[in-house]
Amino acid sequence: MSDSRLPVTVVTGFLGSGKTTLLRHLLSEGQQRLAVVVNEFGTVGLDGDLLKNCGFCPNDEVDERIVELNNGCLCCTVQEDFLPAMEALLLRSNQLDGIIIETSGLALPKPLLQALNWPAIRSKVFINGVVTLVDGYALSKGSPVVDLKSIDEQITNDNSIDHLTPINELFRDQLISADLVLISRSDLLSEKDFSLVRDEVKKQGNSITNILPISNGKIEPSVILGLCKEQNNISRSNQDDHDHDHVDVISEHLRFEFPFDQDVLKKILIKLVPEYQILRIKGRCWIEGKALPLQIQMVGSRFNSWFESASNDSWKPSKAGIDLVSLSLKGGVYKAFESFF
Repeated sequence: MSDSRLPVTVVTGFLGSGKTTLLRHLLSEGQQRLAVVVNEFGTVGLDGDLLKNCGFCPNDEVDERIVELNNGCLCCTVQEDFLPAMEALLLRSNQLDGIIIETSGLALPKPLLQALNWPAIRSKVFINGVVTLVDGYALSKGSPVVDLKSIDEQITNDNSIDHLTPINELFRDQLISADLVLISRSDLLSEKDFSLVRDEVKKQGNSITNILPISNGKIEPSVILGLCKEQNNISRSNQDDHDHDHVDVISEHLRFEFPFDQDVLKKILIKLVPEYQILRIKGRCWIEGKALPLQIQMVGSRFNSWFESASNDSWKPSKAGIDLVSLSLKGGVYKAFESFF
């Protein structure tokens, strides 16, 4: 079977940054069979209800597709809550296209990413990406959190927390771990204020991480969830100027029929990411002497690959080659890639 590993997307950000609003949009508009693990201490029931009521799947599947973990900060209850929940979802992996994990704003992303590499689940999933939401309006006023009182209450009431990390350190950890940063409530910012917020995010996080504005949780779903199962189904990204704050996402098809070295290919693709603001790459590489093609999944500079069979109707080179699709904010990926050979 093609693409049997499930993509797992981690969505993180502080209380009020817009995580649940984004998830409602992805679930209702993403056209994928998704399961969601929700962990927002103190508002778990509310978040779960908001997701369940968005009509993303038949009513008899809702309780199996939305998993609510309310025993505290997820990164501190990995073994007790997170891993059993993942193992239960993976029993139904053939009925899913992906899993989204919505963390509490107090959760450190790194322990969750490490848990996804545990032997029990690492052969069944890959890290699709870490998406960090930042409340742009709050940050423009000097704080990454719009409601510090609510955050303090979370910290006080969550007995499971074993990391008393200051808010600013948590914020930096969320940004450093991110493959994509979304600036929410960007419609409330002037062009100057948005530029200042973006500069602050780059200063505290990874300077090459892509940063996009977002309002009301609306964004092209493939930017977050990845490209659809068969890349040849994608011709271009469908954009609504008002929904996406005038951010155009460009889709390009890279199909070449000559030998590639796996390590060289990885270096080239990662090198192109910051220059062309590449959001995603998906596809396959057929390497001479290998019985199976190399599956390739990238979000930003995060590179995932494994050998796995392709479906019978997929394009195949006569000997060796690649068949990739990229989503970027700047055109010219095809020509830039071609220039290396």
